[in-house]
Amino acid sequence: MATEKTIAFVLYPGCTILDLVGPLQVLSTLAAMRPEFRVVVVGERLETWETDTPLLVRAGHTFDEVPAPDVIVVPGGGAPTLRAMAEENLLAYVRGGSGQVTSVCTGSLILGAAGLLDGRRATTHWSMLDVLPEFGATPVRERWVADGPVLTAAGVSAGIDMALHLSAELAGLEPARAVQYALEYDPRPPHGRPDWDQAPKELYTALSEQWVREGLGEHPLAARITARLKAAN
Repeated sequence: MATEKTIAFVLYPGCTILDLVGPLQVLSTLAAMRPEFRVVVVGERLETWETDTPLLVRAGHTFDEVPAPDVIVVPGGGAPTLRAMAEENLLAYVRGGSGQVTSVCTGSLILGAAGLLDGRRATTHWSMLDVLPEFGATPVRERWVADGPVLTAAGVSAGIDMALHLSAELAGLEPARAVQYALEYDPRPPHGRPDWDQAPKELYTALSEQWVREGLGEHPLAARITARLKAAN
């Protein structure tokens, strides 16, 4: 019998719910097909927390109850994610995985704050891509980027793609394809594929700077991140 592998999704207050639930659905489906995988949601405390939608969520386990999981998945978000970058208990948990560590959207900034992106290629939400060098990373505009044990996804919905890629790494191509069929994942954006040259950069620069102010306040990282955002535009 195969050794059980634990995949832990990190929950913190205010995260973007699709960053969490998109890959959670993918990997929970894989676990339903392949019982050697165990999927859990972990948090520092077992409390009900807000997300960036009206939906409230609660972790099933504390960090202490699931030490050193085989795979860690860190969702992103706005100001709450910037705030989480200064939470040492969360950063210590992310550093303490025994295998792969992955992120969705601005969750990669948490990986950066934990010191896991130094010297690696990585991606994040397009509005924060130019912030990655602050953590020693080389920014890459791709749907997901794998570099050693670190796997980062671009913004929000890219977490689904990343998790399907991860499913193939963990269990093989055919099980990953079976998951894709189970979820009927066949994206066809109603407004066409994004033209990134037309992205609302000024709007998101202002929004990102607001996230930094609200999330980091007087933290030393705040000024450096804001400077990178301004320099990119």
